[in-house]
Amino acid sequence: MFKQYEEQLTACRLFAGINSEELNLMLQCLNPAVSSYQKNESLTVAGEKSTGVGVVLEGQAIVTKENAAGNRGILTPLYAGDIFGEMVAFSGQKGWPATIIAQQDCQVIFLAPEKIVGNCPRQCQSHRLLITNMLSIVSEKALLLNRKVEYLTIKSLRGKIAAYLLEQSKKAGTATFMLPFNRHELADFLNVTRPSLSREMGRMKAEGLIDFHGTSVKITAVEALKGMVE
Repeated sequence: MFKQYEEQLTACRLFAGINSEELNLMLQCLNPAVSSYQKNESLTVAGEKSTGVGVVLEGQAIVTKENAAGNRGILTPLYAGDIFGEMVAFSGQKGWPATIIAQQDCQVIFLAPEKIVGNCPRQCQSHRLLITNMLSIVSEKALLLNRKVEYLTIKSLRGKIAAYLLEQSKKAGTATFMLPFNRHELADFLNVTRPSLSREMGRMKAEGLIDFHGTSVKITAVEALKGMVE
């Protein structure tokens, strides 16, 4: 039943190094649940019971978190092949720590954590690799969360923007790249207001530091942006 999603699953970090034949055998052991969501529907709701490690098969979603005042912040986008819920799945905590909202119609599978780390009844050769992949993913997510904290500790709005754009440029490997967020979502991610973000980015463009159109951004003064972060 997962044959149609073979490309997405083999591209997923959780199944890295596992060929399609081994993957199909493993999925028989893992027996994941498949769920469908419409645009703007919640995949998870903060505080509700966790249903395991999720893998996005189709569509796009965003991970969001509300503070005590009810203001929403965006933690990260999710695309086909991305996973979520791995941090809470092995923590002993019962509820989802964040709300995930579909930005497009989504197909998702949920893997029970005890089947990921438990004894494999079929003695699948790739099960150990699956566990190794999971440990690697959890470690990288912890580092990304640390990076998010760094954005929030930068005092100036321009410094936050510069740090984020430099990070995206490094990830893309080029000075011209596409942002994963629209302007409103980026403001939520950086924990600033949208008008303030738009004004500051407009000033940076006028000063020749960056250029942008929609979600496409070009850094034209790399060293100047680095100086804003320090």
